[in-house]
Amino acid sequence: MRATRTVIALGVLALASGCSTLSKLNPFAKEDKFAPAKLEELKPGVPARIVWKHGTGKAGANVFTPALADNSVFVADSDGNLERLDAASGKLQWRSKTGSDLSAGVGVSPDGKLLAVGGVKGQLMAFDGSGKALWKVQASSEILSAPAVGADVVIVRTVDNKVTAYDAADGKKRWFIQRVTPPLTLRNMPGLVIANNNVYAAQPAGRILALALSNGVPRFEVPLSEPRGATELERVSDISGTPSVYEQDLCAVSYQGKVGCLDVNTGVARWTKPASSDVGVGVDQRFVFVSDENGAVQAFAREGGASAWKNDKLAYRRLSAPVSYGRFVAVGDLEGYVHFLSREDGTVLGRIATDGSAIKSAPQLAGSNVIFQTQNGTVAAIAVE
Repeated sequence: MRATRTVIALGVLALASGCSTLSKLNPFAKEDKFAPAKLEELKPGVPARIVWKHGTGKAGANVFTPALADNSVFVADSDGNLERLDAASGKLQWRSKTGSDLSAGVGVSPDGKLLAVGGVKGQLMAFDGSGKALWKVQASSEILSAPAVGADVVIVRTVDNKVTAYDAADGKKRWFIQRVTPPLTLRNMPGLVIANNNVYAAQPAGRILALALSNGVPRFEVPLSEPRGATELERVSDISGTPSVYEQDLCAVSYQGKVGCLDVNTGVARWTKPASSDVGVGVDQRFVFVSDENGAVQAFAREGGASAWKNDKLAYRRLSAPVSYGRFVAVGDLEGYVHFLSREDGTVLGRIATDGSAIKSAPQLAGSNVIFQTQNGTVAAIAVE
């Protein structure tokens, strides 16, 4: 009964994750209340330009985030294509057919010599830096977030809330750990990040799990936020996106919960503030940035969490996770626009169009460019003068 209930909940919340708030499921709500904000004309606006553009396949119902390593950008699509592009020029270096429709990818090792992607039926596939297939294993259930790839290990989180590590050389299972899944969870892409010989896993119910990379022993498991509310919908409080490690801070945000930074070694909270997002955070030396469920972009001081600014001019435009980019904060939206906000006060300073389809994946920095991948498969490197 519980398993059936969870499957139904995942289907319902897959729809909910495309909305700005769960209240949009209310059939009596006025649709125009949640209409995307009209874009204001920018005068004069900072000059943004597309440095290069590449077309890959569509993402379908999933989200594919570009991965960067060894001066290259690695991209995948739902049709099973895996590609390596030169980060400076966008030139295609190779394309490989994985032999399966994909639901997640790309994970890449720091040296760019090992790639991993997830298939729609839970297959985990590994390739070398030239696109040659190395091995394939069957995971316990569907993979929705990019695998985390270390020097000698590939780690995935599956929708049954199991974290499993595989040997990078041959795909043999090293260890796994599984946690109970709440009755309702967001069908989003809670991610993994490897740092400090640990892997940090986003969890449902507002929790973050830190595991030893070598053997999976829990280092800590702590709540960033606690589920609250009278109904199970109100109590959905999953960690969103991929936690971010910056120096000694582990920062994350939850849906209908909080944003905050924890001590990367102990999990002790340095600070938390109320927030709600289903796309994750951006972090730099001074700030933690959040695109919230209503389309507001907020900045919090990384030291102490004081609110620095909030901009709600992009309300209900279903923003991507933000990224700190020089003196700007960059986010994508549901119509494929990339917006550049002032890092210091949040003012919208510039924007540029891509292909008109939604940008759901987190933007990535590649030298002086910021990389976006749209749902229709455009990979664009953008620079601001």
